[in-house]
Amino acid sequence: MYSFLSFITWNPSPILAEIGPLTLRWYGLLFMSGFVFGTFILSHIYKSEKVSPRWVDVITIYVLVGTVLGARLGHVLFYDPGYYLTAEHFWDIFKIWEGGLASHGATLGILLATWLFARNNKFDYLWVLDRIVIVVALGGAMIRLGNLMNSEIVGEPTDKPWAFVFVRDTEHLLPATQPLPAGAVQIAPGIAPDGSRTYTMLPEGAPVAPNTLMAVPRHPTQIYEAAFCIGLLLLLYAMWNRTKERTPRGQLFGLFVVLLFTQRFLGEFLKENQVAFENGMPLNMGQILSLPLILVGIWVLLRAGKDPNNPHGYAPRDLEEQEANDKKTIKA
Repeated sequence: MYSFLSFITWNPSPILAEIGPLTLRWYGLLFMSGFVFGTFILSHIYKSEKVSPRWVDVITIYVLVGTVLGARLGHVLFYDPGYYLTAEHFWDIFKIWEGGLASHGATLGILLATWLFARNNKFDYLWVLDRIVIVVALGGAMIRLGNLMNSEIVGEPTDKPWAFVFVRDTEHLLPATQPLPAGAVQIAPGIAPDGSRTYTMLPEGAPVAPNTLMAVPRHPTQIYEAAFCIGLLLLLYAMWNRTKERTPRGQLFGLFVVLLFTQRFLGEFLKENQVAFENGMPLNMGQILSLPLILVGIWVLLRAGKDPNNPHGYAPRDLEEQEANDKKTIKA
């Protein structure tokens, strides 16, 4: 017997709307919303430190490109190089709309993009990172909510009352022949109008055949990580708001990296592995990639603000200059 108290059935369509040949997906909308809302936060931060907010548009472009390219190449190189790095499937690397983005690759892409921005525009690299990680935390939360709408990156089976049954997660269905947790629901395969394979949840009481596939209650790890990222956003913003231009150089970046990837390392114990080769490993790929980033974060954190010649970083304090130029333009 099903009980809404024992699990939450999660079966929303990942497609928000179809307008002619265009398909608007929840993931894409949430992904971009992180950048849109992030620009407002970053503009406020820059203005508070007398830095022109015109730089926000520039760095947003750098970070957007770095995030997408880094996340895609990270997936290709870290999770499935045997498929993509062949003559037959090489051009599939560019089919980002088919899915396949890695957060560790996105991290490396953001680090490179912000370094290029800082070098090209005479900003201190760690000053830039200390501010950008505040909005990156917001972006991380939005991306995990996008994963939730896609019913992907699911957790291990659980009997917790807040467990989700991911009807559309066809990669982790379990056969009815093995012991299953309470709340397991029967899934029937089908064919969509476009020829793709679909699965639907059968009503309670439907006969269960030995080869029936079941969706079981699982940890909603996407929500766990989204909530953690929101908490990280609030923590980093509060720390910045207390010190602003006197924020110890590297403090926010180092803390962000340590906390985020420690959570990622521990959270992986609640997740299903994303690719088959991880099943025989003591740690999965996400955990292995998190360890060096945690060490880097600790190193930066221990050195934060200790450079006597540059304790707080630097940036062009050009807000007043821009405002004066804007007034001249209006008068002209």
